[in-house]
Amino acid sequence: MKRFENKVAIITGGTSGMGLVTAKLLLGEGAKVLITGRTQPKMDALDNDLSGNYKLLLADASSLKDNKRVVNTAVATFGKIDFLFLNAGIFEALPIGHLDETSFDRIYNINVKGPLFLVNEAVPHLNDGASILFNTSVSGVKGMPGVSIYGSSKAALRSMVRTLAAELAERNIRVNAVSPGPIETPLWEKTNLSEEQIEGFASGVSQQVPLGRFGKAEEVANTALFLLSDESSYITGSELAVDGGMAQV
Repeated sequence: MKRFENKVAIITGGTSGMGLVTAKLLLGEGAKVLITGRTQPKMDALDNDLSGNYKLLLADASSLKDNKRVVNTAVATFGKIDFLFLNAGIFEALPIGHLDETSFDRIYNINVKGPLFLVNEAVPHLNDGASILFNTSVSGVKGMPGVSIYGSSKAALRSMVRTLAAELAERNIRVNAVSPGPIETPLWEKTNLSEEQIEGFASGVSQQVPLGRFGKAEEVANTALFLLSDESSYITGSELAVDGGMAQV
């Protein structure tokens, strides 16, 4: 029997990067997975890249209406839910003195409001003993120039992990976070930075990582599976860093 046989998972932002690799690993281990994304062409292309019991759903991570639809679709398709991986998020670098309200609202709506309200919708449909995982960031604990909005949005998720872990403990529902450092993912293609800025940022960041390199999406996904699984049955309210030591050393 596979490790996640007949378990039901929702992964937001699962059409690329860390979310997609995690979805593939879960499917390979027998889980039933609902994967959300925000671009239809990318989701259409995934049908040739995935195998197992899955459903793709176009959804805006910042929309409360879409979050409700995501949960209802997962329950109608697969039954009650065992795992949530709140992975969807955006990164934008905005230096102080150049902040704007539109950017703040966009980042917080996707990175903070969306994940919290998806959990809010999902809680009545979670099996006792379920596992919830947030995707935070090294930027939430380490001061980095230009990311006051993004970094604080990830710090907000870290706070949610503690609160929700306390609230849901009576149902033995565990709540944790995986905190990536610099990871090689398509996220960098979606930022507001120029290619030159990205190269400069990457060079500077990699020098701050004791292991001296960017991480791989698979390294985050393997950690995500550990935190979702019963192998981490005595871990809740925690944030596990996958950052090459960047915020640890």
